[in-house]
Amino acid sequence: MRPAGADVTLDEGQLVTCVVQDAATGDVLMVAWADQEALDATRDTGFAHFHSRSRGRLWKKGETSGNTMAVESIAVDCDGDTVLMRVRPAGPACHTGEETCFGPRPSDSRQSVLPELARVIEARRGADPAGSYVAGMLAGDREGPQRKVGEEAVEVLLAEPGSPELAAEVADLWFHSMLLLARDGIDPLAPLDVLRERRR
Repeated sequence: MRPAGADVTLDEGQLVTCVVQDAATGDVLMVAWADQEALDATRDTGFAHFHSRSRGRLWKKGETSGNTMAVESIAVDCDGDTVLMRVRPAGPACHTGEETCFGPRPSDSRQSVLPELARVIEARRGADPAGSYVAGMLAGDREGPQRKVGEEAVEVLLAEPGSPELAAEVADLWFHSMLLLARDGIDPLAPLDVLRERRR
């Protein structure tokens, strides 16, 4: 899919700083360099490409590790010398194996929980259903996750008001709603985008 704002044009030979941000959490994952060739490749493929100064060539993020980055949008700052690339990473951003080039993400951050869960759901796709509840739900009939969403919604209504049980049942409802979305080929985090747009 073509990233939003992909029609960025740089001057010939211009090299800009590229800040790469997780589209779901807002975490800064890495900083790299980009030229027009890298931006064109990103636009044409939908995956992050950069300019390697050490190798003097174009490189696709994840070309050896497999940790690619699907790009949602590209924006240039007001001075025209920095690019913001919002991505959905398919693995760690850093060559060290860390999720970001600035170290691990905060483990206690609430905003990272749903994106992490979405990544786990996607990682289970295609796994053996006999050994994975999620894989079974994704591979089976739609009725499975659909029924679970209905059951969990009822349990939310029946839970003791103000109780820990209520929070637990809402968590189950969220989880199975994400499973249903993934089963239908929709990004499990798509409702967050809807809520963000409504808030505007």
